[in-house]
Amino acid sequence: MNRKLKIGFVFDDTLDNPDGVQQYVLILGRWLAKQGHDVHYLVGETKRTDIPHMHSMSRNVHVKFNQNRMSMPLPAQMEPIRTLLAKEQFDILHVQVPYSPAFAARVIKAAGVHTAVIGTFHVAPHSRLVSLGNKALGIWVRSTLKRFDVMLATSEPAQAFAKETFGIESTVVDLPIPLDAFFGKPPLQPYQGTRNVVFLGRLVERKGCQHLLKAVDYAVSHNIWPAATNVIICGGGPLDAQLKEYVARHGLSDIVTFVGYISEEDKPNYLAAGDVVVYPSTGGESFGVVLLEAMAASRGMILAGNNPGYASVMHERPESLFDPLDTPSLAHKIVDALTDTKARTAAREWQQTYVKRFDVNEIGKQTVAIYEQALHKRAD
Repeated sequence: MNRKLKIGFVFDDTLDNPDGVQQYVLILGRWLAKQGHDVHYLVGETKRTDIPHMHSMSRNVHVKFNQNRMSMPLPAQMEPIRTLLAKEQFDILHVQVPYSPAFAARVIKAAGVHTAVIGTFHVAPHSRLVSLGNKALGIWVRSTLKRFDVMLATSEPAQAFAKETFGIESTVVDLPIPLDAFFGKPPLQPYQGTRNVVFLGRLVERKGCQHLLKAVDYAVSHNIWPAATNVIICGGGPLDAQLKEYVARHGLSDIVTFVGYISEEDKPNYLAAGDVVVYPSTGGESFGVVLLEAMAASRGMILAGNNPGYASVMHERPESLFDPLDTPSLAHKIVDALTDTKARTAAREWQQTYVKRFDVNEIGKQTVAIYEQALHKRAD
């Protein structure tokens, strides 16, 4: 087909936060726009003015879901939705799934017969309650599920969860990563020539920074922590004060540095400082974009919590997975990685090769091909 498409990404939440689904939407959207496609974003609510073709369609309320803070739309009015779709005449509506009956479901219902509706399922469960909630949501939006021309999933755990909760079949398409921004970046000046452990993520219970700090404390108290090794905590969140208090109380202030929230521009340089980059998430990960970013940027070894999403990324290197709740084991795994130069070099060589399959240029081409196939079938 090779014609330029008009694409509307539909997302109940906001694009104001740098979470996984938001990154997926913006990374893929920017790549598509660079290829000449006309990309729009239909979101619940946003305060951002720096993104072209942003359409804020409802008011949102903040909730906690799957151990994440997110926002959900209040019922959106149908008339503005119909007006926008009639004006723009989208070729593709690309809906992020699970979705709300209050907004995304209404957009789907209003889609024209010539518009192909594509879904991407993102969620992997962190608890039985999340599974039950998604099953109920799947029943609630069942009538609109029939309108999808293609359903994608970001990983095998997300694919399995989509089948379990929404009763839908989906095709796994890897998450797109703009790798050019991560390869070959130098560490920030204070961390050049030093040995560092890096954590990068929100300071919330699920992301597990507290488990890393417990492991560091264990290693220090058992006299196995390598001398002159720093721990760099990148990110902010509700646990910030509690984690800093833990570090002070356990005498780790000379080892652990909290740098706070970092920009997307600085992220590669912080990851490049890591001889070991640790992601101790306990669950709720449908995949692991953060692991892939670290693989592209880091000079060392990536260690990841053994939740299903992260395990799907690290399936070729299961020795890099760990139980975040097993403090002694995690401490020894970090120390072993810090002191084994040969193992870190081998890990880095594998990581830098493996991660290239997720390059946005490759995933973007696959996605456009899926769009075109869906449009061709809808035209028949």
